[in-house]
Amino acid sequence: MSMASRFNMKHQTIIGLLSALLLFGCSSSDDIVPDIPPAELYAESQISLREGNWSSAVEKLEALDSRYPFGPYSEQVQLDLVYAYYKNDELPLALATIERFTRLNPTHEKSDWILYMRGLSHMAQDRNFLHDVFNIDRSDRDPEPVKLAFNDFKRLLQRYPNSPYAEDAQQRLVFLKNRLANYDYATADFYIRREAWIAAINRSQEIQRSYPDTEAARKSLRLQLIAYKELNLEDAVVRTEKLIELNPL
Repeated sequence: MSMASRFNMKHQTIIGLLSALLLFGCSSSDDIVPDIPPAELYAESQISLREGNWSSAVEKLEALDSRYPFGPYSEQVQLDLVYAYYKNDELPLALATIERFTRLNPTHEKSDWILYMRGLSHMAQDRNFLHDVFNIDRSDRDPEPVKLAFNDFKRLLQRYPNSPYAEDAQQRLVFLKNRLANYDYATADFYIRREAWIAAINRSQEIQRSYPDTEAARKSLRLQLIAYKELNLEDAVVRTEKLIELNPL
């Protein structure tokens, strides 16, 4: 078989596989969920939600959303979808639904809940199943979802200080702040191990400025001290030693 023939056969095989995947991916909730009146379908979706059957709830709610986008249940269906996607760990879909709902309903009475769910969804994107199971600390993983969640909860407290979700948002802010501080500490520690003394000092001081009330800020003083000693900056060493005395671990 010639090289051109093998290439064409391989190309056709790939196209066939992609076509099969597309056909499978395009099978919508309409193919799964019976075509029943919207009130009945909505009632069934609520049963699935109450029972914690998130996949079933998602299927029914998606069917409602696609079949009756302007029906009487439209807004509530989208709110329920946000929650069902979040519980079913379909976080990109939860965030996309939140974005759509916010765009269409910028002054909705449940805007505080929507902002809260956006924070939860971003926060959940930082979670890793294997890290949870084996209790592995991965402070060095990308903190971008954490920053987004931090901003969501901070915005919630600023806009809706009396929201029923404000207290929980405040507690989550504390956790997220420590998570971000620990990431910066892991970066400063990396610089120390690479003997990048100036970079380690800059990152340590950034932690102390941005997250002064965290354990990571106090620990960073010790990294800063190592770097100053390596650079033979005696005055800075003395100042840092005094700061360590004032901020014990």
